[in-house]
Amino acid sequence: MKQTAIPSVMMRGGTSKGPYFLKSNLPADTGTRDKVLLSLMGSPDVRQIDGIGGADPLTSKVAIVSVSVRDDADIDFLFAQVSVDKALVDTTPNCGNMLAGVGPFAIEQGLFPAADSETVVRIHTVNTGMIAEATVQTPDGVVDYDGDARIDGAPGTSAPITLNFLDVAGSVCGSLLPTGNVVDTVDGVEVTCIDNGMPVVLFRAADVGISGYESRDELNANEDLKARLEKIRLPAGELMGLDDVSEKVIPKMIMVAPPKNGGTITTRSFIPRVCHASIGVLAAVTVGTACLMPESPAAKVADVADGSPKRMPIEHPSGEFTVELDVARDNGKLNVRRAALLRTTRKLFAGEVYVPGDIWDGK
Repeated sequence: MKQTAIPSVMMRGGTSKGPYFLKSNLPADTGTRDKVLLSLMGSPDVRQIDGIGGADPLTSKVAIVSVSVRDDADIDFLFAQVSVDKALVDTTPNCGNMLAGVGPFAIEQGLFPAADSETVVRIHTVNTGMIAEATVQTPDGVVDYDGDARIDGAPGTSAPITLNFLDVAGSVCGSLLPTGNVVDTVDGVEVTCIDNGMPVVLFRAADVGISGYESRDELNANEDLKARLEKIRLPAGELMGLDDVSEKVIPKMIMVAPPKNGGTITTRSFIPRVCHASIGVLAAVTVGTACLMPESPAAKVADVADGSPKRMPIEHPSGEFTVELDVARDNGKLNVRRAALLRTTRKLFAGEVYVPGDIWDGK
């Protein structure tokens, strides 16, 4: 049987990478679509040798894009995390890094008109219902990928993509603090279960017997630590209303320690069982939010600068990621009105990716 060709654009979005598709070029049926995504990425296989995945959670991601069905958005973006070693496609979480490429992709695919100089695209993240505003550089109405913006975790410089997140609290769990508490104790460890764009279980590295400054490779090789984290993550997921999370990539597990390089806090995050080379966009926003809650494990080790809005460099294994939070307190509760940050993106190649015809015949 002939193979089926599917038009695609491979892009780096922030510190992640993956293929971007028009929704209309993929199967409408979810089950068939997921089989197609697994096949084209080469999963399940730790090398993803028979697909275009990069054998790492950060390079096994997919963006599915279409014109928005909502009045308050221009573009719909469905994110899919394709497991490397399991036959699993998870569309529960958002991905702020892949989000960075959605505006340029949508403009170049003719889904949204470019303005002169720069274009603001309102993007509805289908996974959680969140709205983000992406500002794309479009001199003379053409997407520009060249520029002087630099982000840790990606080499070189590119044109800036400014992302503004509006009202992201409880994006997946329904509330900022889905357990109703700033602090819970799970398997003997104090944690903050929080969702300000990404469901996260946050705790001090010292409370699980490490410094929090270990390298990514050291942490990935620590099988005892990863088993301990899963013993915390599974019951925490239940507490957060996420039910059985054993086959989900959320909640993320984030260990924190005092800042080491002049930032707000040091982080090591797991997605969910592999240590991240940096930190996810919305995870960084969520960590920054936890730093502003005095009782939380994060606040106890953070160094938060004065002033408003709060500019918060979140340290991670490959550098730092600065988020800006505009916050207020309403009746004693923290209200994050806006989260802003800088990402970059680059188009890597455009063409067709192939899947066996017995998985999908393209009709």
